[in-house]
Amino acid sequence: MSNTKQALVLHLAGSNQPMLIEVAADSAEALASRLPELVSAASVEAVVAANGARIVVNFAAVQAAHVDVVSTIGQLYGSPAKGR
Repeated sequence: MSNTKQALVLHLAGSNQPMLIEVAADSAEALASRLPELVSAASVEAVVAANGARIVVNFAAVQAAHVDVVSTIGQLYGSPAKGR
Protein backbone atom coordinates (compact mmCIF):
# COMPACT_ATOMS: atom_id res chain seq x y z
CA MET A 1 0.00 0.00 0.00
CA SER A 2 1.34 3.44 -0.85
CA ASN A 3 1.05 6.75 0.94
CA THR A 4 0.22 10.04 -0.76
CA LYS A 5 2.48 12.92 0.21
CA GLN A 6 3.25 16.48 -0.90
CA ALA A 7 6.79 16.74 -2.23
CA LEU A 8 9.12 19.29 -3.70
CA VAL A 9 10.34 17.59 -6.87
CA LEU A 10 13.76 18.78 -8.04
CA HIS A 11 15.18 17.80 -11.42
CA LEU A 12 18.91 18.37 -11.01
CA ALA A 13 21.43 18.98 -13.77
CA GLY A 14 23.40 15.80 -14.49
CA SER A 15 20.94 13.46 -12.75
CA ASN A 16 18.35 11.26 -14.41
CA GLN A 17 16.31 10.80 -11.20
CA PRO A 18 14.51 13.64 -9.43
CA MET A 19 15.14 14.43 -5.77
CA LEU A 20 11.95 14.35 -3.69
CA ILE A 21 11.65 16.33 -0.47
CA GLU A 22 8.47 15.86 1.52
CA VAL A 23 6.91 19.17 2.55
CA ALA A 24 4.01 19.90 4.86
CA ALA A 25 0.70 20.28 3.05
CA ASP A 26 0.09 23.69 4.64
CA SER A 27 3.36 25.11 3.25
CA ALA A 28 3.37 23.41 -0.16
CA GLU A 29 1.36 26.10 -1.97
CA ALA A 30 3.55 28.95 -0.69
CA LEU A 31 6.68 27.07 -1.72
CA ALA A 32 5.27 26.30 -5.16
CA SER A 33 4.54 29.99 -5.77
CA ARG A 34 8.16 30.90 -4.92
CA LEU A 35 9.80 28.32 -7.21
CA PRO A 36 9.96 30.48 -10.37
CA GLU A 37 11.80 33.19 -8.41
CA LEU A 38 14.17 30.71 -6.71
CA VAL A 39 15.13 28.93 -9.93
CA SER A 40 15.49 32.07 -12.08
CA ALA A 41 17.66 33.75 -9.40
CA ALA A 42 19.73 30.55 -8.98
CA SER A 43 19.59 31.17 -5.25
CA VAL A 44 20.53 28.98 -2.32
CA GLU A 45 17.53 28.53 -0.05
CA ALA A 46 16.61 26.46 3.00
CA VAL A 47 13.42 24.47 2.42
CA VAL A 48 11.54 23.30 5.51
CA ALA A 49 10.70 19.61 5.17
CA ALA A 50 7.64 17.90 6.61
CA ASN A 51 9.67 16.69 9.59
CA GLY A 52 10.84 20.23 10.37
CA ALA A 53 14.34 19.75 8.98
CA ARG A 54 15.81 22.62 7.00
CA ILE A 55 17.23 21.25 3.74
CA VAL A 56 19.43 23.68 1.83
CA VAL A 57 18.88 23.62 -1.94
CA ASN A 58 21.20 25.21 -4.49
CA PHE A 59 18.68 26.22 -7.15
CA ALA A 60 21.54 26.99 -9.58
CA ALA A 61 21.80 23.20 -10.08
CA VAL A 62 18.04 22.77 -10.59
CA GLN A 63 16.73 22.49 -14.15
CA ALA A 64 13.07 22.16 -13.17
CA ALA A 65 11.19 22.24 -9.89
CA HIS A 66 7.59 21.74 -8.85
CA VAL A 67 5.48 20.72 -5.88
CA ASP A 68 3.35 17.68 -6.52
CA VAL A 69 1.44 14.91 -4.82
CA VAL A 70 3.50 11.74 -4.96
CA SER A 71 2.68 8.17 -4.05
CA THR A 72 5.62 6.31 -2.62
CA ILE A 73 6.30 3.21 -0.59
CA GLY A 74 9.80 4.38 0.29
CA GLN A 75 10.89 7.29 2.40
CA LEU A 76 11.37 10.77 1.00
CA TYR A 77 13.93 13.29 2.22
CA GLY A 78 12.40 15.17 5.13
CA SER A 79 9.69 12.65 5.96
CA PRO A 80 8.50 12.51 9.55
CA ALA A 81 9.45 9.36 11.44
CA LYS A 82 6.82 6.63 11.31
CA GLY A 83 4.32 6.74 14.13
CA ARG A 84 4.41 10.54 14.47
